[in-house]
Amino acid sequence: MGAAIPRAVHDSILLEMQHVLSQSYFKRKSVIEFLNELITNEKLTVGQPDSFWSSVNFLNIQRGGSSQRYMLQQFDAILRNILGFGIDSCGSQSGPFVYIDDVIFSGNRIRHDLESWIKSNAPQSCIIHVIVIASHSSGEWYATREIKRAALAAGKNIKVYWWRCVEIEDRKSCINLSDVLRPTLIPDDVETQHYVEKLSNQGYPPLIRTVLDPPHQSNFFSSERGRQILEQNFLIVGVRIRQICPFLPEQIRPLGYSLLRTLGFGSVIVTFRNCPNTCPPALWAGNPWYPLFQRKTN
Repeated sequence: MGAAIPRAVHDSILLEMQHVLSQSYFKRKSVIEFLNELITNEKLTVGQPDSFWSSVNFLNIQRGGSSQRYMLQQFDAILRNILGFGIDSCGSQSGPFVYIDDVIFSGNRIRHDLESWIKSNAPQSCIIHVIVIASHSSGEWYATREIKRAALAAGKNIKVYWWRCVEIEDRKSCINLSDVLRPTLIPDDVETQHYVEKLSNQGYPPLIRTVLDPPHQSNFFSSERGRQILEQNFLIVGVRIRQICPFLPEQIRPLGYSLLRTLGFGSVIVTFRNCPNTCPPALWAGNPWYPLFQRKTN
């Protein structure tokens, strides 16, 4: 049983991926530029970057992975270069808190990190600034809601503000305006249809995107046609990869990791540090599949 993408669509997929990655791939240079701009951001620092950043309490509370530690290191170097002091010199009792990371996907990681901190170490009242390269709308909404609930349960007054370079639309209510992979139909492929039937029998029929008239033009895709080529082929191949890579957990769906019983997260965001497992496994899954990107695991 093979898992290869049909040769007939190789060129079309390569052309579309070239466009997608021109919009969704974050080079180190782009990340550094974003962080540089934040240092002197008028709205964030209220026009006083020196006093603002010197008062900030930087959180280093991520319980899984190394992305927060890396982002803190980069921010520390930029602070030293622009303002002449580093993170170790920052912090005050009345200052805001900063939670920095690379990308928000489902929102679960930041939710659990901050819930634990709110219960144990957070002051009675504070502001948290979340700084990320990119944020998926549903994850940001979910994390904000759960953080507010945790604060309420702890009897604390906590406000959360988000700062990101890019926001990616992936909310269920906005599926027809989404920036992630959401198929418009189930392909005419026996194994894919069996997978969909299994989900449906479990009570989770896949959500199908409707093409609007005129079609919604997401910045991440060159056209509706190009988008559908990726959605259809990555879905078919994703089902195959799940079969030939038996050690992948159940949560690795055909279009990417998701705790929910869906076709997958469908993200197209990739950074210079890693290809997230929320992207289709066609992009990152290993032996015997040959991926486009190497993936680091936590």
